[in-house]
Amino acid sequence: MLYIGIDLGTSSTKLLLTDEKGEIRNVVSKEYGLSFPKPGWSEQDPADWYKAVMEGIPELICDVDAAEIAGIGLGGQMHGLVVLDEQDKVIRPAILWNDSRTQKQVDYLNEEIGKQKISEMTANIAFAGFTAPKLLWMREQEPELFAKIKKIMLPKDYINYVLTGVHCCDYSDASGILLLDVKNKCWSKEMLEICGLSEAQMPALYESYETVGTLLPEIAEKLGLPASVKVVAGAGDNAAAAVGTGTVGNGGCNISVGTSGTIFISAKDCRVDPYNALHAFAHADGGFHLMGVVLSAASCNKWLCEEILNNKDLAAEQKDITDEMLGRNDVFFLPYLMGERSPINDTNARGTLIGMTMATTRKDIVQAVMEGVAFAFRDSFEVVKALGIDIPRSAICGGGAKSSLWKKIIANVLNIPLDTVATEQGPGYGAAMLAMVACGEYASVEQCSKTLTKIKETVEPDAELAAKYEAKYQKFKKIYPSCKELFAQLNS
Repeated sequence: MLYIGIDLGTSSTKLLLTDEKGEIRNVVSKEYGLSFPKPGWSEQDPADWYKAVMEGIPELICDVDAAEIAGIGLGGQMHGLVVLDEQDKVIRPAILWNDSRTQKQVDYLNEEIGKQKISEMTANIAFAGFTAPKLLWMREQEPELFAKIKKIMLPKDYINYVLTGVHCCDYSDASGILLLDVKNKCWSKEMLEICGLSEAQMPALYESYETVGTLLPEIAEKLGLPASVKVVAGAGDNAAAAVGTGTVGNGGCNISVGTSGTIFISAKDCRVDPYNALHAFAHADGGFHLMGVVLSAASCNKWLCEEILNNKDLAAEQKDITDEMLGRNDVFFLPYLMGERSPINDTNARGTLIGMTMATTRKDIVQAVMEGVAFAFRDSFEVVKALGIDIPRSAICGGGAKSSLWKKIIANVLNIPLDTVATEQGPGYGAAMLAMVACGEYASVEQCSKTLTKIKETVEPDAELAAKYEAKYQKFKKIYPSCKELFAQLNS
C-alpha cells in the first residue's frame, strides 16, 4: 500500500508519497506567503494551506493507482492559532509560531498567574510563540472576534478538519498550546478558565498514530482518492520529524538545524526541568519528549550571507574554512536575531558579534555564526545533562545539516557522534509513518520508525577539537549574562 505524508510548513507545504517500506515514490512542494501587518506580527491565510494540499495531492498521485493509497498523515508548524465560528469558517488570519505580539500576555501568565502554577497545570511556562497567549491577546484586542470563537485549532488540524470534518488535535501539537495538561494528556480546565475558554471550544484529542476519520466524499472526489482513505491525527513538526529520524522510545535524540533549531529528546515518562528552560511535550510515539528551541539557526547563516555579505551561495562562504581554523576563532556570535527561546526565554535578546579586531576576516565571521548556533544548542544540551539524562549520540537533520562543516562543528561542541539518516524528508516522512501504523502496517510507531530509519553517515567528535570547543563554550556562555540588561534597555 501507499501513504501520503504532508509537512505543513511556514513557507510551503511539502507532500510525499511512500510505500510501506519507506521508499519515496514522489515529492511535491507548494509555496505560499506570510503576512507581517505590523512589526513583530506574523500571519497566514489558512486558505493557502488548503489550496496547497488540494492542488498538491493530485499532482503527487498522478502516476499511481489511487486505490493503493491507504492513509494520510500530517506534520505541521506548531503553535499557530486558527479560530473558527459556528459555521466552521475561519474568523481571522492564523497567528503563527514566530509572531511576537503577545509579550504582555506572556508576562501576565508567567508573573501574575505565576510560572510555578502554569508549569503545574501544563508542564511548561508561557512563551511568546505559544497559542494560549495569542488567545489572551485576541480577548483583549479583538473582543468581538474572540466572542465568535466556536473552535480553536492548530494549522495541521485545520487541514485534518477540512479533509474529514472532524475537529481534532494530537497530544504532541496540543502540548504547545499551553492549554494541555501534558502529564495527564487532557485539557487543563484551570488554564481554559484563565483564558476565558470552555472545553467545548477545544478539538478532540488523539494519539498521533490514531485515525481521526476518513475522507469526506466531496473531498475524496476532488483529490481523486477513495473515500476510505484513513486520515491520522498526525503530529507537531518536531515530533513528526523525530519519528522520521528514529528518535522514538526512551533516550533518543534529534537535532534539527532548520530556519529555527531544536534539540529533541524522547522519553517514556513526562519530565520537567525545575526552571522550565526546555519544553516538556507529548511525543508522537505515545510517550513524551523534552525540547530546546533555538529561534534562529540556519536563518543566521542565510541572514549573514544574503543580507550582510550579499552572497546567496552559502556553501561558497564555508569552503575556505579549514579544519585547522576550527576551535581557534576569537570571534563569538550570539544567534539571537529574533530573541531566544531555550533556555533563556528572552524576547529582548539580540544577535551580537564580539571579539573582532583589525585582523578579523570574512571567514572568521562566517565561522563565528556557525559556532554561535552550535553553542546555542549546547546551552539546551547542558540543561538536559543537569536532569541526569545521558545523550550518547544524536541524529541530525534539517537544511543546515547538509553542511559537513556545520555537522563537524556541532559534533565537537556537543562532543557526541551525529548520525545523518538515509531518508531525510522531515516531518512529512514521519507523518507518513504514523499513517502506516494507523493502517496496520506496523504494530507501533517505535517499530515502524526503527525499521525504516537507516543511518547514512556518522560524524564522530575529535577529542582534541572537542577540548578546544569546550574552552570556547565556557567563554561563550558568559556573553549573554553580560549583555542581558543592555538588551532590555535597547528594546525599551
